Amino acid sequence: MSDHILLEDVLDNVIAKARSFLLDAQYPDGYWIGELESNPTMEAEYLLLTHFLGVADADRWGKLSNHILEKQREDGTWGQFFGAPGDLSTSTECYFALKLAGLPADDPRMRRARDFILSKGGVPNTRVFTKIWLSLFGQWKWKGVPVIPAELMLLPSWFPISIYDFSSWARATITPILVLMDKKPVRPVPESAFIDELYPLRRDLTDYSVKQPGKLIGWETFFYAGDVVLRHLERLPWKPTRGQAIRKAEAWIVDHQEADGGWGGIQPPWVYSLMALYELGYAVDDPVIATGLAGLENFIIEEEETMRVQACVSPLWDTPLAVLALLDSGVRQDHPDLMRAGDWLAKEQVLEGGDWQVKAKSVSPGGWAFEFHNDLYPDLDDTAEIIMALHRLDLPSQWEKRQAIDRGVNWVLGMQSSNGGWAAFDKDNTKFLISKIPFADFGEALDPPSVDVTAHVLEMLAVLGYGTGDRAVDRAVEFVLSEQEVDGPWFGRWGVNYIYGTGAVLPALEALGLDMSAEFVRRATDWLKDHQNPDGGWGESCASYVDPSFRGRGPSTASQTAWALISLLAAGEGGQDPTTRGFEYLTSTQQPDGSWDEPYFTGTGFPGYRVGQRLDRYLIPGDPGYQGNELPNGFMINYHMYRNYWPLSALGRYRQFLTGVDRRVLPKSSSLEYASGVYTGAGGD
Repeated sequence: MSDHILLEDVLDNVIAKARSFLLDAQYPDGYWIGELESNPTMEAEYLLLTHFLGVADADRWGKLSNHILEKQREDGTWGQFFGAPGDLSTSTECYFALKLAGLPADDPRMRRARDFILSKGGVPNTRVFTKIWLSLFGQWKWKGVPVIPAELMLLPSWFPISIYDFSSWARATITPILVLMDKKPVRPVPESAFIDELYPLRRDLTDYSVKQPGKLIGWETFFYAGDVVLRHLERLPWKPTRGQAIRKAEAWIVDHQEADGGWGGIQPPWVYSLMALYELGYAVDDPVIATGLAGLENFIIEEEETMRVQACVSPLWDTPLAVLALLDSGVRQDHPDLMRAGDWLAKEQVLEGGDWQVKAKSVSPGGWAFEFHNDLYPDLDDTAEIIMALHRLDLPSQWEKRQAIDRGVNWVLGMQSSNGGWAAFDKDNTKFLISKIPFADFGEALDPPSVDVTAHVLEMLAVLGYGTGDRAVDRAVEFVLSEQEVDGPWFGRWGVNYIYGTGAVLPALEALGLDMSAEFVRRATDWLKDHQNPDGGWGESCASYVDPSFRGRGPSTASQTAWALISLLAAGEGGQDPTTRGFEYLTSTQQPDGSWDEPYFTGTGFPGYRVGQRLDRYLIPGDPGYQGNELPNGFMINYHMYRNYWPLSALGRYRQFLTGVDRRVLPKSSSLEYASGVYTGAGGD
């Protein structure tokens, strides 16, 4: 028997196990959802939230503390992602939460954490959001937090700066913070929970002023001067527009609550909104707060000894990607489980307006969100993947499917930004001076177009029959090609990092029918092959966002190996040795149950650049916004489903390559049939 046939047999077995694992993970309603793991500030802040609202539960605090302690490293630190260096702000929040929960300061684990925190300058050097949390409980002074007046709510969208110039997630977060910054509440904590020991100097000797920028000119200095002026104005007893601004913020918060009780589908605006409304006089049994607290339960994973809190949930991202992987692997397009998934996806289409209409007034709704309930902020990336999944499924009502797809495509086309690309949630959200505000040292304040989202949209359009010569496609291709790095790859905004960006671009260009032997494609594939690990896999550390030595470098992971292989297959490299070794890595690392293990974080929430897009160069110490490899301003994600559906998709496409089948021209109403007999056209899995 030839090596080729043996390879096909091995692939058949690996694919069958991976398929079975994925199908078994489907929920009865038709969707897939995996845990969305981030960092232990989620648990620390949830613990602090319950104290603020007066709804603390001792048993849950114990479970939260157990999880936080499980995530502590030997050196006493906590970090932003698996294997990351210790992070000052994350460690400070965890330390305070543990102390509030009753862990004494002389506990060896607390001593190690304290030594690290003080070595980094202590509480005064933490980020703004950490200082806000500490101020809420009297462990930092409100005067040490940059000022943003609540009157921001009164500025119209056409003003040089308004609430709608911030990204959707920043907008939903800042609005309740404006209330908290105006009210400056301080919830008492026991003296045993004070963290004075985390200050290098006595607290009465601590400098609470906002740090002055190193540059004498520029937007940082302009906004710093504005912060100084605002501090003086805040001391005035008479603020004629403040009451109106707070009332508008309150109305905005209430109006933006989703059906599940949340805000924006993510943790930050959710918890800040609950605290802001509570401070405005809403009781915990008020329907708005009660619904909000109940909705947070959907983010919580509670076990016998531990409890962890997800930053959000991702069913409308996991589901289409699982469907596409199963289809790539040969599952029938009319398989009952995929029919349930398709029916569920179609019903989740958002048919009402949202904040995105401020910049896209004439565009009709038609997108899909990321979470179960986030109708005000549909997501272009999810929408592209969902449309591709629906298009490939043999749903009972083809007319209804076509209607849903048409609405979705029209919405996506209407959301194209002026530079030809697509962002995640907004159109032309590119007012970069926003990122210079002293307050904005968190995540990303903006949502400009990104290559990876744009590539997914291009792939969707290509699958539907759009091609070069179409104005929207040509503008998008021009944007993508202009963003290619000199050495070949593309930056990954929503996934780690250059491997993810390249894994989005090359399949899209292939689907559009571009010449995959072109020089720019060769540069990309050469870069991928140059960054393959000795074990045959690919990996890239989250630190690649701040340290060029990690570009395309890191321990091999199943998801990043899959992205690299999907890229190489799209570029016509299926028969090359690097591709074969990559698939050997996936087959050799599959676990007996058909899954893969992946402790590393390969998803990106925020690189921490503030501007929401790749930088022209890597920052160095002394540059405004510089951050070290610990990514203190970033937010990284381990999507627990990535390790399963991406490898299955890559394996399925490779099997198609070996069989000589072009997945782009498969019949619309029949499944891929393999001669080996593992997949049968008569029924399949």
